[in-house]
Amino acid sequence: MRIVIPMAGYGTRLRPHTWSKPKPLVSVAGKTVLGHVLDGIATVPNVEEVVFIVGYLGQQVEAYVAQHYPHLKARYVEQAEMLGQSHAVWLAREYLAGPLLILYVDTLIETDYSFLKTEAAQAVAWVKPVPDPRRFGVAELRADRTVARLIEKPEDMANNLVVVGCYYFRDGAPLLRAIETQMASGQRLQGEYFLVDAINNLLDEGLRMRVEAVEVWQDCGKPDALLETNRYLLDTGRDNTAEAFKRQGVVVVPPVYVDPTAQVSESVIGPHVSIGAGCEVRRSLVRDSIIDDGSQILDTALAASIIGREARVIGRYRALNVGDSSEIDFA
Repeated sequence: MRIVIPMAGYGTRLRPHTWSKPKPLVSVAGKTVLGHVLDGIATVPNVEEVVFIVGYLGQQVEAYVAQHYPHLKARYVEQAEMLGQSHAVWLAREYLAGPLLILYVDTLIETDYSFLKTEAAQAVAWVKPVPDPRRFGVAELRADRTVARLIEKPEDMANNLVVVGCYYFRDGAPLLRAIETQMASGQRLQGEYFLVDAINNLLDEGLRMRVEAVEVWQDCGKPDALLETNRYLLDTGRDNTAEAFKRQGVVVVPPVYVDPTAQVSESVIGPHVSIGAGCEVRRSLVRDSIIDDGSQILDTALAASIIGREARVIGRYRALNVGDSSEIDFA
């Protein structure tokens, strides 16, 4: 099995954080988004190689994987032009013989991949039922529950099986041929070749694809979604609240994740706070926030905030004498 992880996009929806690092290296619940994805592939059977399709600041991805996942046999392919998902897979074509798993890192899913060892279908698309699928792509099923077509942003809510950005192919060769045909014919949207179009071409040719449902699908592509994912991960066991409780002079409102190397004193943290390695938090109130490695939070209050690496946020406390029926607004 080979795993392909396209991640060459600029991550514009997460700026300013993605000016200085690729989107998959943004932190959530004490670990990068990419780290959570790589932890999730532990159940994939017989992984021969993980192929990362990198772009802007891709050398940071390589350094991160080498440091934190040295056991992975990793390969890096650069996508210098942002021509879409199909183009990203095509660039790695010489390495993609045999079974293939394609994962996107905009979202996090929770699934057990071990069934792929005995999977009979030619292809699998992971899906999640949602109340309103109109903002997403969905899988339209036949009566036998195989996929008839993938539809981008359906106009109605009759079909709510949203495709979550994870695909398995028993053999990558037919997909690569479909991508080659797609690119030769110029089948693209807004200048990009979308993988859905290549898959639909294969379905038209008779590809037997089934769906695999997931219960957890968390978005990491926008600031508000990243904070929501941080809350979910901390609520479901990715916290280290018990260790944080041992710190003297700190009030902890669970759940939180505090890196062991972070210095936190005279502060109230939580709920849903992630504090990275080497951070310093003093005389502050922090809730519902992500603070990345090496940052300082001093004399301030934060809520619903994302603080990047090695940033400094310094506030000040005020003494007030406020009479009846008064309003104070520091905005």
